Amino acid sequence: MKEFKIIFAGSMGAGKTTAIEALSEKSVVKTDVANTDRQAHNKLLTTVGIDYGQIILPPDIKIGLYGTPGQKRFELVWRIVTVGALGAIILIDASGKEAKDELIYYVQRFSKSELDHIVIGLTHCDIPNSLQAMDCFDILSEHKIDFPIFEIDAREKEDIMLIVESLIASIEADLAR
Repeated sequence: MKEFKIIFAGSMGAGKTTAIEALSEKSVVKTDVANTDRQAHNKLLTTVGIDYGQIILPPDIKIGLYGTPGQKRFELVWRIVTVGALGAIILIDASGKEAKDELIYYVQRFSKSELDHIVIGLTHCDIPNSLQAMDCFDILSEHKIDFPIFEIDAREKEDIMLIVESLIASIEADLAR
């Protein structure tokens, strides 16, 4: 069986752990603790290590789903977990007041990790005044960055599978060149 690794990264509260839980075929190993940074995000628990789940794709491909903490102070964890990864799914809480800045920060940061394959998922898009996909295309094009962007619900397995499949398709397209 072939084994690969996909990273789920992005802003605090964007739904990285939730996305892995929605998709994983086995119990997710989580590293959540009580959130002491309520200014950054008003949620009860937050990831401080690496979350892990997995899926099996036919015919015999196992994909490890690795979730990173959203806080910038955990960049050491990001560097460790990106080693050997196929690519990253960056989730951004589109309802946050810092969503535009976080989008650029996380995309640039994980691009520097030599991850050529990135897909962006915007969560919480149903909240009024949230960042929309078209806004993100404009923001990224100003920085000459071009990655697929989807508005998703991190709780919905189909939404998460869509962005995983998009990531895999971009990898396969590069391999075919």
